[in-house]
Amino acid sequence: MYSNFLPNTIAFLEQLFDRQATPAAAQWLKEKQNLVRSSETGKDLYLPFSAAPRYVGKSMLSLTPDELEQASQLRKGFNPTNWTTDQLARTILLLSLPHDNADNYSKTILKLFGTADMGELVALYAALPLLPHPEKFVAQATEGIRTNMGNVYEAIALNNPYPFENFIEAAWNQLVLKTIFTGKSLHKIYGLDERSNPDLARMLSDYAHERWAAGRTVTPELWRPVGPYINETIISDIKKLFASENETEHEAAALACTQSSYPEAQALLDQHPLLKHKIKEGQLNWSHIGQKAITA
Repeated sequence: MYSNFLPNTIAFLEQLFDRQATPAAAQWLKEKQNLVRSSETGKDLYLPFSAAPRYVGKSMLSLTPDELEQASQLRKGFNPTNWTTDQLARTILLLSLPHDNADNYSKTILKLFGTADMGELVALYAALPLLPHPEKFVAQATEGIRTNMGNVYEAIALNNPYPFENFIEAAWNQLVLKTIFTGKSLHKIYGLDERSNPDLARMLSDYAHERWAAGRTVTPELWRPVGPYINETIISDIKKLFASENETEHEAAALACTQSSYPEAQALLDQHPLLKHKIKEGQLNWSHIGQKAITA
């Protein structure tokens, strides 16, 4: 299966690159691709991977809706919206490296992680869901969520299906919590609803209590993974949201109740018929809350 995926992915990325790069940059990348493809040890990847910005620039990609749809069809969850030309070139080089030997391939890539600057780390982490032998990079990705570099963290946590597919529950929960700690929107975490779990709900409720005790607020998005696990303890949090003067907190509380089968949550929702109606009619959803968080 992967043997078909890889050439299709490279062809798609090359198409994006050729459309937005200069002829000189395209020629440079083609030459380095050929060099990397014929590399027996993988060492021929290191220099062009590092030098890419000097030869291809660091411009933001401009993707059409059709190209974004093609990316999603090629690899579910793949979203290169915020990629740059050097990131694209680096990913093409990573995918051009011979990968028949999983250990050799992963050692070469992991060595890059060990010496990478911030831009290189962004490219490496964002490329993980496209790389052969993804299981070889779980420890590195799990370690990566501890980074204090915002751009690098976003490359791992946001618009990236790799954590959803590969992280154990503890690492996944830590990713969600850190996304909230760092003020980023949960809306961009791929697979957030599918990976919600009771431990995460408890941790998020505890975090909200700590913030409230300190006189601070919490993002209304926090309640998205909590909704399915409302219980006799968490229901008091939902009541607090409904009692708030903040309209978005009311909306988040209603959405959380909609996700819940807990009888008291359903009873609370019935007390807010307008919000219940908006949810039923598709006028209010977590994407709506997420967009508010992004623009706040």
